[in-house]
Amino acid sequence: MKKVVAVMVVLSMLLIVGCGDKMVIEGRTYDTYGILNMDESKNPDIQYKLIVGNVVWSILLFQTIVMPVYFVGWSLYEPVGLRENYIPGVVD
Repeated sequence: MKKVVAVMVVLSMLLIVGCGDKMVIEGRTYDTYGILNMDESKNPDIQYKLIVGNVVWSILLFQTIVMPVYFVGWSLYEPVGLRENYIPGVVD
């Protein structure tokens, strides 16, 4: 029973604390995004990078089903800065 409780605590902590971080750029906060929330959270003016830690956790915890869905669905990419060709106010 203690092992089950310990596993549940660890899994809940992993759900709360992902490997991706929010970033504040020019006074605006940009959050991580994944496959399931790409349309709402991805900003074309921001450069994102793959969160390798979340991919690793998804592979290690694939049997839990919930953790890979969270990591890949909502927290696969994190903002790293503005795109190199970003011009404020200009829309492509």
